[in-house]
Amino acid sequence: MMSAIIMNCAGFFVGIGGIELAFRRQGFNIVYSNEIDKYATATYEANHSIKVDNRSIDLVKASEIPEFDIMLAGWPCQPFSIAGYQQGFEDEKGRGVLFFQLERIFKEKKPPVIFLENVKNLVKHDNGNTFNTVLEKLHNAGYFVKYKVLNATAYGNIPQNRERIYIVAFQNKEHFLNFEFPAPIQLTVLPSDLIDLNTKQDANFYYTPYNCKFYDILKKEITNPNAVYQWRRKYVRENKKGVVPTLTANMGTGGHNVPIVLAKHGIRKLTPAECFKVQGFPDSFVLPEHISNTQLYKQAGNSVVVPVVERIAREIKKIIIKQ
Repeated sequence: MMSAIIMNCAGFFVGIGGIELAFRRQGFNIVYSNEIDKYATATYEANHSIKVDNRSIDLVKASEIPEFDIMLAGWPCQPFSIAGYQQGFEDEKGRGVLFFQLERIFKEKKPPVIFLENVKNLVKHDNGNTFNTVLEKLHNAGYFVKYKVLNATAYGNIPQNRERIYIVAFQNKEHFLNFEFPAPIQLTVLPSDLIDLNTKQDANFYYTPYNCKFYDILKKEITNPNAVYQWRRKYVRENKKGVVPTLTANMGTGGHNVPIVLAKHGIRKLTPAECFKVQGFPDSFVLPEHISNTQLYKQAGNSVVVPVVERIAREIKKIIIKQ
């Protein structure tokens, strides 16, 4: 049963633990975490006290998972993202059907609350059929569901244009009726608050005529030190809203899509540490030294905006323990 003081959470597809960090900040207890990626696991375990179950989720029996009150999951979004091939449940790598592994577990464990996160495009994928399937599975398992697309700029005070769908499901109808997603807040944090434009970084982060064949285009287009840019294969795109463009997992593929800034010492891409800050992770979040920048970029792009999730966790806590 759910405790009036401490609520236990089990995390699935935890990655580096952004969702878990947000819930921990609100006093929730993490009793189980599952993640198959060994590099993400290393970062997770450097920042959380719990040992990660590294098995593929299809090998995890529900009976092996400790009892928990809240399921936390941001299952792989690539099959539904507009940045990918949008194969959905038919994803050739099998990532689309991983939601059904969550269904298998929540049908047996019956947690009072389920929190899910995914890309905004999940709502529209396959003319809405994919999202309707997700909702149907939750409803059939006895859950009342609320969902909303939230942008980090308006709901997390984080200067990143990152829209995600957040789904909160309750077994208790009264909890469902009383729950509301957090209200929008003013964006007061600037990219320059998170990105160090003055300190010289490692040379690998800078674009020069010697390491970049399109450097002349960058030099011509990247002229505003207050703006954040991206190289889009053939051209430079400036974010006209004055925020950081959406961080993506494929930043880890040759540095593709890593945001670019005009800093004091030259034109450079954001460092992995800066990408984590743009996701709302604290300065104290540990990035293991043995993890490559390639993996760190991927981890940052795959993660969540921590302050947005924390605000939702706070609203869940208010409903459950009536604070």
